[in-house]
Amino acid sequence: MVAFAEKTFGKLNVLFNNAGIMHNDDGDAVSTEEAIWDLTMNINVKGVFFGCKYGIPAMQRAGGGSIINTASFVAHLGAATPQIAYTASKGAVLSMTRELAIIHARENIRVNALCPGPLRTDLLMKFLNTEEKKQRRLVHIPMGRFGEAKEMASATLFLASDESSYMTGTEFLVDGGITAAYVTPE
Repeated sequence: MVAFAEKTFGKLNVLFNNAGIMHNDDGDAVSTEEAIWDLTMNINVKGVFFGCKYGIPAMQRAGGGSIINTASFVAHLGAATPQIAYTASKGAVLSMTRELAIIHARENIRVNALCPGPLRTDLLMKFLNTEEKKQRRLVHIPMGRFGEAKEMASATLFLASDESSYMTGTEFLVDGGITAAYVTPE
């Protein structure tokens, strides 16, 4: 899925780069084909790059704004279920976010990364098509449930709003506690 949105939100100009695929054939470094790697990087990283490349000049002309790039909690953690291209791509989005935040901070352009945890989406639920697969993931989430799209929308609205006016270069984790957990409640 690739989404690009540029909108005026209150007094702010907002760019939301929400790009991401996780291909079924994305595995480890040995098994992942170069074509899968390239496809994943082209959508997940290059899509965000182009959104910023063409969105930042508009924000400069407008006197500032807020850019939200969708990364992932896997930019912070490795996965025992191999997904090397996806994980690397979301790490790249996080690094790109930090650099752009520093470069454009004095232009009144804020750049932050939304880092969702596992979400109850059609895509993930099709992948986790048995109760056993779902429970294998849920055991690692302290809140014991998948996140909802509405919760990501609320986090995105916060990053887009004046309420986050002193935030730039952040990794806004909305992950049910998964990146804070070593052991979770049973």
